[in-house]
Amino acid sequence: MLPSPHAQHAAPRSPMRGPALPIGVAVTAIGILISIASAPIASSSAVEEMPEPVAVVQVPTVKVGATIAADPCADPTVLQSLSSGDDAATVAGFGGGENFRAAVVAGNAPCISLTDPARLWVVVNKSLPLNPPEYEPAGLDSVPLQMTTRSGLVRSDVAAAVGQMADAAAAAGAGRIGANNGYRSYGLQAANYDNFVRTLGQTDADAGSARPGHSEHQTGLALDVVACDAACGGLDGFGGTGQSEWVAANAWEFGFIVRYEDVGTPVTGYAPEPWHLRYVGVDLAAAYRSGGYRTLEEFFGLPAAPDYTH
Repeated sequence: MLPSPHAQHAAPRSPMRGPALPIGVAVTAIGILISIASAPIASSSAVEEMPEPVAVVQVPTVKVGATIAADPCADPTVLQSLSSGDDAATVAGFGGGENFRAAVVAGNAPCISLTDPARLWVVVNKSLPLNPPEYEPAGLDSVPLQMTTRSGLVRSDVAAAVGQMADAAAAAGAGRIGANNGYRSYGLQAANYDNFVRTLGQTDADAGSARPGHSEHQTGLALDVVACDAACGGLDGFGGTGQSEWVAANAWEFGFIVRYEDVGTPVTGYAPEPWHLRYVGVDLAAAYRSGGYRTLEEFFGLPAAPDYTH
């Protein structure tokens, strides 16, 4: 049998085992090896001059939950207290008087209105009139003290608190406390103010009496107290008495603040009235006292209001 014609043209097998390299490739490889062998070796000093690697600082994990600001007005307990008219529970829902004040000042309490005349925290002054001007409070009750005028009504919560305060003052040996007047209607305040204007003039009247619609007495949250020892004295005789000193130091425990102090005149525009007590509730009165505040305007971060805007 004749051999296959294709086998006649096959290249003869190399005597070396394995595939043979083409001559050009072999020469190139040999040249590369020679170049590597002849290259200078880097000195140790060159290695030392290489830049040090920079350590990567790990960024601490951010705790998102700790950075979210609380919204007291979104608390169902706060909303329920507001809806039911329970102001003390509302303040407690904020975490107490200081937290309430801080939230209001920071603008983080949109559900709280400082101009709502039915609330303990209402601010009434020469630039913030009552709304409506003829506002009449609900739930008035008799002041449980000896009265020197016929204006013997206040809100029921105020009546209970001032009775407890007077009892505590007597028990402490500070003397007996009576009251000059409490709630005054818009009409009665107008008559009082007009009388002051006629007898004192406009400027002095504005320093000692609120215009109608601008009086705390109209809210039922304020009353004027007097010292009653052998007999009850007048308003002007209250300052400097044992009762006055005791009230200034202890009224906050029963929810009252002395609204018009001498240092507050540039803010309120009123002459000092150590007899004028304003009820704000125990929690807010405690925060007012501990913070060293002297006016409600300062307490709630409001501008001074020494003059009427109209």
